[in-house]
Amino acid sequence: MSTPREVATGRYVALGRLRWVRGVIDQLGLLPVLLIGLLLFFSIASPNFFTRTNLSTILTQALFLIIVSVAQTLVLLTGGFDLSMGSSIAMVSIVVGLQLLDHPDAPLTGLVIATLAAIAVATGIGALNGLFVSVFRVPPFIVTLAMMTAVSGLALKVSRGVPVFGLPGYFSSTLYTGKVLGIPVPWFVMVLVLLVMYLLLHWTRFGRYWYAIGSNAEAARLSGIAVRFYLFLAYAIAGVLVGVTGLLLTARVGSGEPTLGASFPLESIAAAVLGGVSIRGGEGNIFGAALGAVFLVMLRNGMDIMGISTYTQLIITGALLVVAVIIDNWVHRER
Repeated sequence: MSTPREVATGRYVALGRLRWVRGVIDQLGLLPVLLIGLLLFFSIASPNFFTRTNLSTILTQALFLIIVSVAQTLVLLTGGFDLSMGSSIAMVSIVVGLQLLDHPDAPLTGLVIATLAAIAVATGIGALNGLFVSVFRVPPFIVTLAMMTAVSGLALKVSRGVPVFGLPGYFSSTLYTGKVLGIPVPWFVMVLVLLVMYLLLHWTRFGRYWYAIGSNAEAARLSGIAVRFYLFLAYAIAGVLVGVTGLLLTARVGSGEPTLGASFPLESIAAAVLGGVSIRGGEGNIFGAALGAVFLVMLRNGMDIMGISTYTQLIITGALLVVAVIIDNWVHRER
């Protein structure tokens, strides 16, 4: 039978181990370990996984989710989230498709109008979300859920439920297969987004204010921060990034799709939380969210190669989100 001293010693050892594990998670993060484990597992499970072609496919597919995850991270940092990003992408796709059909033989005009239309539509949706959240103090869940439903219905109504086909060839050849400085356009845009958002979050007062609002909105207000304005701005800027994603995705599929990006809201939240962005707000970074997006795309790709059904994949993605939130709760409780 253990003595009280031995029991106390065992508790201190267990506590020390717990702190050591927490320290490893804080320093390295759990996601890189999971990513390496996933890579090894699928490489052993299928010889077709760890190939140059497939890894290139994974990274190319992850580009779009990375941009949306960065947008979602910005909103999460303020203590909210956005469920309407998928429907915004669909609306952007329809509007871009219709605009391009009006300029079949004018590449420059068509590209400029399509780009402006994409950014205007998505920014408008994001701004409306920000307006209701910041000014009318409606919970982000209610606002973005309602916006998701309304915009999805609008996209289906405008397109009459069918894709917009027959887009000019110059659209995809410029924005998807085209290159800037030898770099494919989607890759160039993704790197540019990461760079700009990193500078915005870590080198400007905007970033400091967003982190402060997410940590404690009332304390931020008492400190003189215009909480309502910066909340509104966060949702609007997230809308800009969603518009860019919708434009690039439309160029990739070559048509205006009324259901494009439907899975992005769940996946972007999962990617951000897996990457260390707190669901409570005020903590996280865009590079963790980007790594989380790569993890989810790699997981989906590996399951596709192994023949796992789409429905099962959705279940696994949802379960991962729950696990990520549990880990987030554990880390905060221990801190």
